[in-house]
Amino acid sequence: MLECLDNFSKKQALPRMLADLAIVHACAVVSLIGAFLWEATWLDGEATITLTRTLESYYVLRFLPLSLVFPLVFLFNGLYTRSRAYVGRYKSLVVLRGSGTAILLFLFLNFLFCRAELMPRSAVLVFGVLVGCGTVGARWLKTRLVDAAQEPVPGARASSEKMPVLVVGGAGYIGSLLCRKLLEAGETVRVLDSLVYGDFAIRGLRRHPGFELMAGDCRDIRSVVSAMRGVKSVVHLAAIVGDGACEQDRHTALEVNYAATRMMIEIAKGNGVERFVFASSCSVYGASDHLADEHSAVNPISLYAQTKVDSEKVLLEARTASFHPVVLRLATVFGAGYRPRFDLVVNLLVAEAYHHRLVTIYNGGQWRPFIHVGDVADGILLTLKAPLGLVSGEIFNLGDSRLNHTLAEVAEKIRRVIPEARILNLDNPDRRNYRVSFRRIHDRLGFRCILGLDEGILELRRSFERNAIPDYTDVRYNNQKFLALAGRGVETNRVQSRVMAAFSGD
Repeated sequence: MLECLDNFSKKQALPRMLADLAIVHACAVVSLIGAFLWEATWLDGEATITLTRTLESYYVLRFLPLSLVFPLVFLFNGLYTRSRAYVGRYKSLVVLRGSGTAILLFLFLNFLFCRAELMPRSAVLVFGVLVGCGTVGARWLKTRLVDAAQEPVPGARASSEKMPVLVVGGAGYIGSLLCRKLLEAGETVRVLDSLVYGDFAIRGLRRHPGFELMAGDCRDIRSVVSAMRGVKSVVHLAAIVGDGACEQDRHTALEVNYAATRMMIEIAKGNGVERFVFASSCSVYGASDHLADEHSAVNPISLYAQTKVDSEKVLLEARTASFHPVVLRLATVFGAGYRPRFDLVVNLLVAEAYHHRLVTIYNGGQWRPFIHVGDVADGILLTLKAPLGLVSGEIFNLGDSRLNHTLAEVAEKIRRVIPEARILNLDNPDRRNYRVSFRRIHDRLGFRCILGLDEGILELRRSFERNAIPDYTDVRYNNQKFLALAGRGVETNRVQSRVMAAFSGD
């Protein structure tokens, strides 16, 4: 419960608390007047005067002190801290939950301490409805007014002058979808990508007026400096992803996944970048029989996971009053995308089930957390839009506790969508096993996954049925196989090598 007090700012919260208290009192006055008008219909003059005095006495002596319950309950429900980052229907539900809790507690205390003088029954229901509508409506109205104030004046210069969001690795599996969501949200987007896997995932964005592509390696200091000019927010997705891909070229993996991150931090701070969102991985928890959360000890058992742990450390240590890093530890991603990947467990199993009618599961009792690629993009977008006080210097597991599944459960879900496939259970030495708690990002930012495994599996099947993915074994869809053929992909020059060597050291 006390986590709701994280990032509590008196300067920001007190005006909101006073506004809510004013709304509650206005609702009480309206409901009491309504109760008076209703009951006075059947009363004579003297009884009407007595009723008036009774209601005045109740309001001054009973309601005024008990009304302080409302801002306190709202505070402990996160309405002045966490819910500031919520949007839409979910925010309304959170506010209604807080209002309902406050009303119930108020009525309980009213009954406990003021049995001789209770709020009239005819006023209770009206009061509850008005408080719920008033607290939600005030926030809706504020949002509308803020949005209206931010709308461009007719004839003003286009939104292309807005400071762009830089997506490093924006041509990849997650990045290509994130770019589209950012553009849909009205942001301008700049991508820095070496295009080692090609540009086909973002080719459709090249003519968008709010999109800019800068082809360049994240290890190249000149490319990074150029890309970060005039940028306020950075999303760092570039990496050699996966245990196998990192192991086959450890040198490049260390450069791209760790040294380049250290370099980008310094360049970002030098260019006045305010928010730096880093895509880490839940694989940092390694093998564990316990439910892992952000306070759990990390236990990297692969080079890939170790580079993520090391990058997280230097990034969070770099936090200042003007530089705000955010670490997102992603669950295991699945789902169709603009640059599909079939070196990911769910996607690969669905492809084999559809094309070969076989789902081969190794160590089916192992747990994994999963997240759809679309939900990853939504989570990053939410992190970019959240108030800095809620996310600065924080680590969030990005996913949903409902999507913790064993591999055997994944196989059964695939067979329900592709019933012709049979399941083959085998064992191998890989004993990674971890379940992850995603309560923090849900409580702090209101994030919940929209798409589950069932929807993702069906989505992939339909992609195969319409031949959107002619050959899932194409090396473009497998990081390890592609890099094995391409070598190091984009080779570094002498300057880059020296820079990377400098940033690879302690």
